[in-house]
Amino acid sequence: MKTIDELLAEGVAGKRVFVRADLNVPLDGTTITDDGRIRAVLPTVKALAEAGARVVVASHLGRPKGAPDPAFSLAPAATRLGELLGASVAFATDTVGDSASATVAGLADGQVAVVENLRFNAGETAKDDAERGAFADQLAALADVYVGDGFGAVHRKHASVFDLPARLPHYAGYLIATEVGVLKKLTDDVKRPYVVVLGGAKVSDKLAVIDELLGKADRILIGGGMAFTFLKAKGHEVGASLLQEDQIPAVLEYIERAEKTGVELVLPVDAVVAPAFPDLKTKAPADSTTVAADAIPADRMGLDIGPASGKLYASKITDAATVFWNGPMGVFEHPEFAEGTKAVAQALLDSSAFTVVGGGDSAAAVRILGFDENAFGHISTGGGASLEYLEGKTLPGLAALED
Repeated sequence: MKTIDELLAEGVAGKRVFVRADLNVPLDGTTITDDGRIRAVLPTVKALAEAGARVVVASHLGRPKGAPDPAFSLAPAATRLGELLGASVAFATDTVGDSASATVAGLADGQVAVVENLRFNAGETAKDDAERGAFADQLAALADVYVGDGFGAVHRKHASVFDLPARLPHYAGYLIATEVGVLKKLTDDVKRPYVVVLGGAKVSDKLAVIDELLGKADRILIGGGMAFTFLKAKGHEVGASLLQEDQIPAVLEYIERAEKTGVELVLPVDAVVAPAFPDLKTKAPADSTTVAADAIPADRMGLDIGPASGKLYASKITDAATVFWNGPMGVFEHPEFAEGTKAVAQALLDSSAFTVVGGGDSAAAVRILGFDENAFGHISTGGGASLEYLEGKTLPGLAALED
């Protein structure tokens, strides 16, 4: 795929450059709680603006149902982008309507605009190729060149990700080029021992990547809510913990495969439990206790790996040459259930391995818990995209950027 450096060498002064970014930031009302994805696209936007391009930034945010919804407006993201750029950023109140047309027409060389949430238009996510293509035609009218830099969306066959690049000269932005380069280190040229840490709520979200990694990783450490389905499969009582009973047959198969292939599959040996899910707004005390992983009381739910598990997982990371981590170890947003995630993050920092934090909640946890994100080898902006790449899938947004 061609990169932004090639585009800059060709010259962009006066050209309208459509940058498909990923500004899908978490919001508390209109307040951005983590601006990592906005900061991730800054190098691309800055380089284009400084070269004299008229930069049109577009993104989705949340899951509106194909129509405008103020709760999912990109206005806060546009404001934050302007603050980080140290320059005024124009904002169009629609995506391909009168406001977008006027806003883009009003840009001078070196100026930046953000158009409203792409998913306010049903054509963005349409399953019908013609409907999606019609929306891509409208987007193409706003620009002369396309730069794909929304890595968090490249696993989606959406109009702005898949169809639009076919209608314009297209290039990969700095973020996508970096992300792909990092993921190749986890697939094509892996330094060993290769340790994978998987957490998060649902084991069903990770089955495909576990299936793929059982043939590639040396160790797989399991935490988060998904761990309780593994513990149940091993015959342990998990109380009121999150459990996907329908996934137990698949989990049992993976446990057997790991034993046969020599992959070390590590499960928690203890858990932090509480009578109910904690209040994440008030952070009120949750009456938590630590119990053995095979002795969770019937009236308690596991909400984090315990301290012994944290030490065990750290010991399994110590000698690693490559570590990929996707998914928190517990409900890290509450202080009583954050220690397991902290233990894993600290173990990555203490390791001499090439460390990759695989986007989503893991990336948010690193920042929220106060770790220096620059101390990790790489923090991905796309959890789902990273996982699908590791699963060996063809990602539509990357395929669209290939020539």
